[in-house]
Parts: sequence; C-alpha cells; structure tokens
Amino acid sequence: MVLRNFPEAVKEFAVQAYQKPDDEKDLRQTHVSFSGTPQKHPYDPEKVILVIDPYSSNVSYFEFLTRDISFVEELSNMVDSAGQVIPIMRLWVRKESIGVRSTPFVVADTSHTR
Repeated sequence: MVLRNFPEAVKEFAVQAYQKPDDEKDLRQTHVSFSGTPQKHPYDPEKVILVIDPYSSNVSYFEFLTRDISFVEELSNMVDSAGQVIPIMRLWVRKESIGVRSTPFVVADTSHTR
C-alpha cells in the first residue's frame, strides 16, 4: 500500500541555519538528539519531520517545531540500490519541548474466525 499523505522526500534541508554550540557537554545536558532523514512539513513551515528509518517497512517519524531544534549534525548518507542518496542527520531538540511520534498503519481485522 502506498501512503499518499506521507511526507515527500526532501530536496534540500537548510543545515546552515544552525550554529555549532560552543560546549557540546552543555548541549547534551539541555537537549536530546534524534537521527533520521529530515523532511519539510507538508503544510506547516514552522515544523520539521524526521523519518527514523526511510528504508524500513515499519515507517515511523517524529515531528518537531523548528524553534525547538538548536543544532543539526550531518551524518553519513544512505544510498539505496538505485543509487538514490538519502541524507541522514542528527537533530538536537531542546528538552521539555513537545514533539509528535507517529507510526502510520493499515487498519485491518487481525482475528480470523471461520
């Protein structure tokens, strides 16, 4: 099944908007990191979506407000069998901010009676 409303692949993600922190130890005390593929939110420019594992059959993603992200690190990119490169990044999100975790699924009756 194809998820039609699922966020599209990102063409460009503005990493340059985030400054490297002066003290990484301080960053670890005040923030939590999340890794995945960032994507633009489909209708809210104040939010970013982070797809956890873009190649997994168990799709899940996080949604954060951009103002709660203090730093972004570029990690190693993933390459699929067709040669398409998918950027992987680590987002440092301020502690006690609100995020959304979403796992889309197909609704089905799992009990089969005869």
